[in-house]
Amino acid sequence: MKKEVENTNYSIRRKHGAIGVTRYDKNVESEAAEKKEISPFDLAVAAVFTALVCAVTMIFSIYVPGTKGFFNVGESMVFLSALLFGSFVGAFAGGVGSMLADLLLGYPHYAPATLIIKACEGAVVGALKKRNPKISSRLHWKFFTLVLGAVAGFLLGWVGTVYYSGEVELTLGTGSFMLYVPTAFWTFLAVIITVSIVALGFLADPEFGWTVFSVITGGFIMVLGYFLYQLFLIGPLFNIEVVAIVEIPVNIGQMIIGATIALPIAKIVWRVLPYLKKK
Repeated sequence: MKKEVENTNYSIRRKHGAIGVTRYDKNVESEAAEKKEISPFDLAVAAVFTALVCAVTMIFSIYVPGTKGFFNVGESMVFLSALLFGSFVGAFAGGVGSMLADLLLGYPHYAPATLIIKACEGAVVGALKKRNPKISSRLHWKFFTLVLGAVAGFLLGWVGTVYYSGEVELTLGTGSFMLYVPTAFWTFLAVIITVSIVALGFLADPEFGWTVFSVITGGFIMVLGYFLYQLFLIGPLFNIEVVAIVEIPVNIGQMIIGATIALPIAKIVWRVLPYLKKK
C-alpha cells in the first residue's frame, strides 16, 4: 500500500463548494513519456545506419537510362535498420542515408523524393514488424511464408530476366564497366530465394512470414512513391523527361535483392541479440 501511495500523486480542487480529488499515477506517466522519447542510443544507431545506407547504396549501382536513376542494394540496409531498431531508425537512416547517396552519386533530381520515400519505407517496415498479429496457428504462418517466398522468387526471376539480362552497365565504387548477365543466372537466383525464404519460415520461426510481409509492404511503398514522383513531379521540378513505368520493375528487383540480404542478417542478429526482436 505504501509503495502504491509513493507512486501516486493526488491533486485537490474546489468547484462550486465541492472538493474533488484527482489521482495521477507516476508509473503510467513515466511509461507514456518513455514511449515518446527518442533515446541517445536510438540517435547513435540512426547515425551509424545512415552511414551504412549511404555507403552500401554507393558501392554497387547500375545506371538506368530510361529514368535517369540507378539500381542499388542500399535497400538492404534500410530494411535491416527498420527490422532491428524500429521505425525511427529505419525512417531516419533510410531517408537521410539514401538522399546523401543520391547527391554524392550525381542524382540530385531524386534527392528530395528519396528523403521522403525511403523514410516512409523504413517507418512502415519498422511499424509493421512491431505489430505482429501473433497468429496462433503455425500452419497459417507456414502457408503465409510459402506464398510470400513464391511471390518473391517469381518477381525476382521475372524482373531479372526481362530487364537485367544481357549487357548491363555495372558501377563498383568509382569505376564502371559492361557486364553480360545470362537469363539462367536470374532463374537460378529466383529458385534459391524462394527455397531460402520458405525454408526459413518452415524450419525457423513461423512468424518470419510476417517479417517478410513487413519488408515487402515497405518495399512496395517505395515502388509506388518513385513511380508517382517520376510521373507527376520530376518533369515540372527538374525539367527531366523519364519513362515512369520503367522504374517499376527496377525498383521491384531492388526491393527483392534488398530483402534477400537484410532478412537472413536480421535472423542471425536476433538469434545473437534476442532483445532486439522486441524493438
